[in-house]
Amino acid sequence: MRAVVCTTFDGIDALSCVDDAPEPPMTEGAVRLKVHAAGINFADTLMCKGEYQVKPPFPFSPGLEVAGEVLEVAPGVTRVKPGDRVMATVHYGGYASEAVTDASTVYAIPDNLDFISAAAFPIVYGTSHVGLRDKLKLQAGETLLVHGAAGGVGLTAVEIAKKMGATVIATAGGPDKLAVAKEYGADHLIDYREEDIRQRVKQLTDGRGVDCVYDPVGGSAFDASLRCTVQGGRILVVGFASGTVPQIPANILLVKNLSVLGFYWGAHRVLDPDLLEDSFGELLGWMAAGDLRPHVSHVFDLADVKDAMNMLLSRKSTGKVVLTTGAGAGALN
Repeated sequence: MRAVVCTTFDGIDALSCVDDAPEPPMTEGAVRLKVHAAGINFADTLMCKGEYQVKPPFPFSPGLEVAGEVLEVAPGVTRVKPGDRVMATVHYGGYASEAVTDASTVYAIPDNLDFISAAAFPIVYGTSHVGLRDKLKLQAGETLLVHGAAGGVGLTAVEIAKKMGATVIATAGGPDKLAVAKEYGADHLIDYREEDIRQRVKQLTDGRGVDCVYDPVGGSAFDASLRCTVQGGRILVVGFASGTVPQIPANILLVKNLSVLGFYWGAHRVLDPDLLEDSFGELLGWMAAGDLRPHVSHVFDLADVKDAMNMLLSRKSTGKVVLTTGAGAGALN
């Protein structure tokens, strides 16, 4: 089968695309998929450097989310059947023409969701939905500050928060990215390259500050968040796209009664699978009703995986970057 192969933890440049990779073995309670498309995530780049929580044995294919068709199900699996159009999360192995994953992580997709968009769906929508609904407990009428608002998780946070009835202040770098955030519902825009986040938030909220912060960026954006959040505010930490992990001054938490919540969505596949099942049920219902619009800015073939990953890391993309396997992943419309 076609697959991207990683044989050393030397990063993106060590990846190669081969046509003769062995098919993954079937396991108990699993589903075998014909992969049409795979989403690229920042975590994939870390996995290739040995810096991610999961360190697979060599050789392995990166890739944490896929979309395609069911080829085979293990005995006793009734959740899906051969021929079903699905999306799925995998621990790794998504950058390949076939993948095997536990049936509990596989979801049938609605007719209005093509494979490329479906491959861009599970992690970013799952993270933002559970993060906003269940971790931050965002309420209608509250004001939410979203950092990295044109990126994968940031853009879905804007979209979902608006559906939940919040006012959204979006930060991003440059007018083009801010335009994408506005298209997805952001009420106010801050160009962090040109504006001071703290001061601008204070202006936009008449000095009050925001109720909640959704932060996949870290670094100076997090530092600004601490200082422009209301008394008793909540900050959700979902990543460090800036490359800088902030060190939290506890005195500010004490004085402002702030709650800073860490959220690693992938761990909930083990910690609370019922929560993810409920989340995807609501998300896919919204998708089927036409209330969500997955945004994919760039699509690459497996052979161009290095270019695809560098597109993500260079912050030249918006929404998601997706790989296709050459198996007919084109959009439905």
